[in-house]
Amino acid sequence: MTKVSAEAPARPPKPLYSNVSPAVPSPCISLCRLDEHKVCRGCMRHVEDIREWRSADDARRRIICEQANQRRLLSEVGQRAVE
Repeated sequence: MTKVSAEAPARPPKPLYSNVSPAVPSPCISLCRLDEHKVCRGCMRHVEDIREWRSADDARRRIICEQANQRRLLSEVGQRAVE
């Protein structure tokens, strides 16, 4: 008689890419401070994007960088409006 396992089969682990990519360099500038929205004030990535970076492929990294650039632009426009 064969036993049937009630456990779900294990998922294969996500591939871990190198933290350094020649195609998409990390936007980290080593000024790591999170604001009240959990966005790094140095690189403008959201904390979830920072966590995802190592497992992200180059296409996803480009999206993360573009979102960070958009946050930076919005931040700069907001600072100018205050001045």
